[in-house]
Amino acid sequence: MRSKFFYFSIIIIFGNLTSFAQSLDINFNAIGFMDNREYKAYTKRSTTIFGTREALDLGLNPDSVNSFRVGVNGIHEFGARPYFLKVDPILYYQYQQKGWQFNIGAFPRKGLLSDYPRAMLNDTLNYYRPNVEGMLARYTSIYGHETIWIDWVSRQTDVDRENFIFGLSGKYNPSPTGPFFISHYFMLLHDAGAHIAVPNDNIRDNGGAQLRLGLDFSHKTALDSLTFDAGGMLSIERIRGEGGFNIPKGFVANLYLGWKRFGLANSFYAGEGHNITYGDAFYSKKIYNRLDLSWAPFVFNHINGKFVFSFHQSPGKLADNQEAFFLTYDLGRRALRKFKE
Repeated sequence: MRSKFFYFSIIIIFGNLTSFAQSLDINFNAIGFMDNREYKAYTKRSTTIFGTREALDLGLNPDSVNSFRVGVNGIHEFGARPYFLKVDPILYYQYQQKGWQFNIGAFPRKGLLSDYPRAMLNDTLNYYRPNVEGMLARYTSIYGHETIWIDWVSRQTDVDRENFIFGLSGKYNPSPTGPFFISHYFMLLHDAGAHIAVPNDNIRDNGGAQLRLGLDFSHKTALDSLTFDAGGMLSIERIRGEGGFNIPKGFVANLYLGWKRFGLANSFYAGEGHNITYGDAFYSKKIYNRLDLSWAPFVFNHINGKFVFSFHQSPGKLADNQEAFFLTYDLGRRALRKFKE
């Protein structure tokens, strides 16, 4: 009953907003995925994720700077009942002007936080938590971009814990035409208890950071893309009242090359093991390497199909593998109607 009232209220509010809007637009995008994971290092994580996710939203634009957007983003895993495993609301305000962007509400993380290293934000978030619920601010210029954000994961109740993640990331090019760049990523999960206290249930802080130096020779060789970066990684772990911070450290290196419809990506880590709640569990190993080979058999207007074959190597486990196919279709944001000023 509450959900019906919520969506009815949104329709009424959205209808009233058209009275001062200059234009109305629509956005639709979706992804079909088959992700088979055969992990001997983590048998409980060996699984096949097979399904589809669709997102649809309407946007009201009072002017060229401000926008209000409302819609839904739903996931269905094939064979599951009910049909939609979960439907997430899209409901946010966006400001864009002179390189600045500000979002508040429930908005897609794609294109904003999707470049975070898997060591810190694992790739299953793309399937099961595609939206940020909070705020984000970004500034972009010819020299790069900087983003600060907060994502409220769980609201505190008598039985539910209070969880939120905040982070900072960016990329800086000293010379817009040169190959050298600096990138950094930081995130921290604040995990507090419910209203009704449980003995020995203390507040936890958990997160990580990376600082990398790199070179980008894309479109400067026979390859379409060629980038390399390397740097340091650390994670932050603390249970308040049980001691100070535990800060494991290590070295990371990444290589990516692309030619026409083929791609190769390699990620290497060496150092102390990490325990990042939303990170990829492979980074709990002291040495880990991931090799991704990709092929896009067809690329059409707004539609892209890609196979990805991944090989995971960690001590004693050299045969872990992953096979995935992704079909993405994105119609983009299209104008529906312009209103008289």
